[in-house]
Amino acid sequence: MILLLVSAVAWAGFSHQAHLKLKLTCAHCHLTAASSTRVEDNNLPLKQACAGCHQEVTLKVPATSMLSRFSHRKHLEMGNLAPVIAAAIDRKTYLSDPGDIRRHLNNANPCAACHRGMEESTAVSKSALPQMADCLVCHAQIDPPFSCEFCHARDAPLKPASHTAGFLDTHHRKDAGLDRSTCAVCHGRKFICQGCH
Repeated sequence: MILLLVSAVAWAGFSHQAHLKLKLTCAHCHLTAASSTRVEDNNLPLKQACAGCHQEVTLKVPATSMLSRFSHRKHLEMGNLAPVIAAAIDRKTYLSDPGDIRRHLNNANPCAACHRGMEESTAVSKSALPQMADCLVCHAQIDPPFSCEFCHARDAPLKPASHTAGFLDTHHRKDAGLDRSTCAVCHGRKFICQGCH
């Protein structure tokens, strides 16, 4: 048995990599994820999941989500979504720059489709969370702000930092430095300027 002390300070440095090397599965620690149907569900490990190996554990409260609804159970019932996301990247229909996520999608673990890179993760970070473009592979009806409110709270802070008070008056200027392709994740690939103007 491994006896380690985990403190709230060390939690940010939590290593999925070290735990996965022990041949633990996602469900071993995230006991409630497979049955979770609400955003409000706390799917972080419970103390009893850690107690088998750790003498003392301090667990953090999960961060507030920008989602208003989400069901892990429904998504897990569909099976491994990694091939679906990989196909969108390969077809160039993925609505963001995929960076290096494609290399993580050849994985039989259905959790790894959206929570990628866990086998390399030595700290808890946003990079382990699904990207908006992942969701839009299947949830492809993009009509902001109405389609946003399907999953996000009406007052969720979704606008990028570039969308300041004067953005509508200045975004069309060449010196604004905007790359139209980065707009796709919120506005879709087929948006046209005349759609708003």
